Amino acid sequence: MRAADWLLVVAFMPLVALAFNPDICGVKPKDLPLEPRCIYRKPEPEEPEAPEGPTSDPDPVPEATNPRVWELSKANGRFALALHKQLALAKTPEQNIFMSPISISTAFAMTKLGACNETLRQIMEVFEFDSIKEKTSDQVHFFFAKLNCRLYRKKDETTALISANRLFGDKSLVFDETYQNISETVYGSKLLPLNFKENPDQARVTINSWISNQTENLIQDTLPPAALDSNTILVLVNTIYFKGQWKNKFNKDNVYKSNFQVSESRSCQVSQMYQETRFRYRYYPDDHVQLLEMPYRGDDITMVIILPSTDTTLSKVEENLDLKKMTEWMDGMEEKTVAVHIPRFRVEDSISLKEKLQAMGLTDLFSSEKASLPGMLEEGGEGLHISDAFHKAFLEVNEEGSEAAAATGVVAVGRSINLNREVFQVNRPFLLLIREASINALLFTARVANPCNQ
Repeated sequence: MRAADWLLVVAFMPLVALAFNPDICGVKPKDLPLEPRCIYRKPEPEEPEAPEGPTSDPDPVPEATNPRVWELSKANGRFALALHKQLALAKTPEQNIFMSPISISTAFAMTKLGACNETLRQIMEVFEFDSIKEKTSDQVHFFFAKLNCRLYRKKDETTALISANRLFGDKSLVFDETYQNISETVYGSKLLPLNFKENPDQARVTINSWISNQTENLIQDTLPPAALDSNTILVLVNTIYFKGQWKNKFNKDNVYKSNFQVSESRSCQVSQMYQETRFRYRYYPDDHVQLLEMPYRGDDITMVIILPSTDTTLSKVEENLDLKKMTEWMDGMEEKTVAVHIPRFRVEDSISLKEKLQAMGLTDLFSSEKASLPGMLEEGGEGLHISDAFHKAFLEVNEEGSEAAAATGVVAVGRSINLNREVFQVNRPFLLLIREASINALLFTARVANPCNQ
């Protein structure tokens, strides 16, 4: 078989439901035929020396949570922060970053189905799949299915969290039956034949239209012109859409104009929302950050804002952030009365993931000489590789919650002073996380450095 490109696409947009068979939520690993072509086992580490000082206990598994699902959620968190740092290297401190790490991880878990040898090892390590204990490689798909059941179950009638997956394959080729069966069983990803060889641009239009339909028309033109050509044989798409209402909505009459300090030399006016109520909050003076958690209706999904103190920069917070520290911060928050000032904003990001993932160690998958993907096609996958991976994300935050239209009211805000309250004034760049709170699964992560012109 001649060498051919395989294009991976990951599209995200904020909302909540799932295009997979719900019956999978009640089954056990032995009940599912999840046997990919190749299996990877992380080498057993050499016997470590006993530590001299006291050791910290491992994080307790949340109640009613499969331990492997908990580990997968943490693996996704570590990958999210590592990728965020790669994205930050390619942008200035004044530029926004927005992505869905769970969407990206899901798409590459689907690529793992057909991978072997060094390609498989790199996928397992970069996405931290090898950190899950017990039969990691072959059962990671089962635990992804369980994680999806946890994330995409119905939260609240006002909340939508929708994930949909799709495989688009060239109609001239025969794809491996096992690969297709596992993709459909675990990820709800059916194969749709397209004519990449004779009309790649029409195939691109078809795929972009599918993504748009899955995301309420908010994600448009994910695949740029010339992204596909006659060598493309497979496009894998994962979309995620979130829309939620705040548990405590902001009053539109309390919206006012205020300065947002983008950098030392630049500021702009934003529409600042205000409310004073009880939220989970914590100030960490040693780490120079404040944290605030704002729940959406249903309490399952929350937004966490990490706001640097005025004596530091967001870049310094990003450089030193890891999953352990972030988890400790969030676990340490307590419910308090907080006067919250947060801008109304929109962020949209289009990311070519190839170079970022290569820098993280995922190199062979993008190489026609080195990629090992024999599980994709019935004939084997000689020369088969990923040509690129695109991710597009959109988020809007306003008085109602996320992704809702609202008018701006320019009024003076009058309020009584509560001496026991905390003040959370978001008037400078910050980090934002949207998570499933019970297992701290990161659905979306953002750097909001420039909310101007909204």
